[in-house]
Amino acid sequence: MEKRALGHTGEMLSVVGFGGIVVMNEEPETARRLVAQAVDRGINYFDVSPSYGNAEERLGPALKPYRKSVFLACKTKRRNAKEAAQFLHASLKRLCTDYFDLYQLHEVRTLEEVEEIFAPGGAIEALVRAREQGLIRYLGFSAHSEEAALALMRRFDFDTILFPINYVVWYRNSFGPRVIEEAHKHGMGILAIKALAKRLWGKDEPHKWPKCWYAPVESYEEAALALRFTLSQPVTAAVSPSHAEFLWWMCDIVEHLTPLSADEYRQLEQTSDGLEPVFPIPPEFW
Repeated sequence: MEKRALGHTGEMLSVVGFGGIVVMNEEPETARRLVAQAVDRGINYFDVSPSYGNAEERLGPALKPYRKSVFLACKTKRRNAKEAAQFLHASLKRLCTDYFDLYQLHEVRTLEEVEEIFAPGGAIEALVRAREQGLIRYLGFSAHSEEAALALMRRFDFDTILFPINYVVWYRNSFGPRVIEEAHKHGMGILAIKALAKRLWGKDEPHKWPKCWYAPVESYEEAALALRFTLSQPVTAAVSPSHAEFLWWMCDIVEHLTPLSADEYRQLEQTSDGLEPVFPIPPEFW
């Protein structure tokens, strides 16, 4: 699998990242099999969070045989130093490791949260201290709003950003271009989420994919165009959605990865017309 540089870190990551929700609610043996298959397909980037149900408990033991050869990223939603440190140590224990390659502030949405993170006693203090202690190698954040992402980049020299890079939100809401441009200026590693998202679920619509809060692409062909759009941007990797079927689609797609043509960009822009984009997230999903 193709690997790309992660900003200024010197790390090389697989263009497909293993999203931890893939193993959430799976049996331990299934989790071990999925992780082994992912490593065999060339994936070396794994991303998880304590907010993903029991994903950490499932991923940790499954990843243990490969820990030294993979890049493990985790996150925290806690905004004060005390709780951020507590959650960091709990995640280390559940994931059977003594360090994270990348630790991220998770789902920052508002400027108020940014202020809380950088206030005296804020979460950034715990993350910097953990990096000094060798518990974290690199620091990053994920954001669900452009204003929060831009504010975080102005306040601290983060190594990475994890952000929705998706053709529907790009064309329908111009959501993403400003953030990518700013992150590129800072030399940050840009990691993508929601590459295979298509639209919000309709009201009372049955959810075919129960671990997705949005409606994903509906075919391999749609997935190929959507993923190629994301990986045609200056990003290092795209993290897989919540179900293994999408992970394997992504692995197959990148075996013959090519940039989008001008005609394909126009096709995606036309396809996005009329779809309800998943970002910015409507208040009812907060």
